[in-house]
Amino acid sequence: MRVFRPILAGATLRDRAFACLGALGGMGLVGFVSHWLIGADKAAHLVLIGSIGASAVLVFAVPASPLAQPWPVLGGNVVSGLVGVVVAHTIPDPMIGAAVAVGVAIAAMSLLGCLHPPGGGTALTPVLVGPSIGWMFPLAPVALNAVLLIGAAWLFHRLARHAYPHRAETVAPGPLAISEADIDAALAELHEPLDVSRDDLKAVAVLAARHAASRRKS
Repeated sequence: MRVFRPILAGATLRDRAFACLGALGGMGLVGFVSHWLIGADKAAHLVLIGSIGASAVLVFAVPASPLAQPWPVLGGNVVSGLVGVVVAHTIPDPMIGAAVAVGVAIAAMSLLGCLHPPGGGTALTPVLVGPSIGWMFPLAPVALNAVLLIGAAWLFHRLARHAYPHRAETVAPGPLAISEADIDAALAELHEPLDVSRDDLKAVAVLAARHAASRRKS
């Protein structure tokens, strides 16, 4: 049964239940308002992008993730949508276009500091639809969906007493003077990018050292 254990450190059943409720309400709001503003006569992919569902998983299930913050949600989706539209109008082969769109989208998001995994899906959508997608796609529905989702997440987490956008907890210095340089050195040894901010890593390290020191004293 180990494979069914939660993979997120600190996740509880309550957190997962709240994430489900948040996604239910948030996606309902995004869909209803987008449908109302864009128009009921529009095709489904011009009202609601599939990748916004993946964005909802991040903002409601892992709101502390750097990838789930407002700028990555908005900027990552919009930039990727623009890349996808450009590729759809310049590369006729959708298979080649798909590879180019996702690769360029990752590069663009990285350079602009808004890396967001669902952006890959946002870039892919215009390529699969073709040039008929139109140049307004990055604004409506992409930007509209993203703004509505961010607003819903902000309201939901406020009601649930979670901070969104996420702010790292300020932790008093522990028995070991752990600095950001120590965190960077540890990350360099791991040779793996982690989906957590340096400030959160530092807070966890300080608290863990404090608990270890308390255990030694007892």
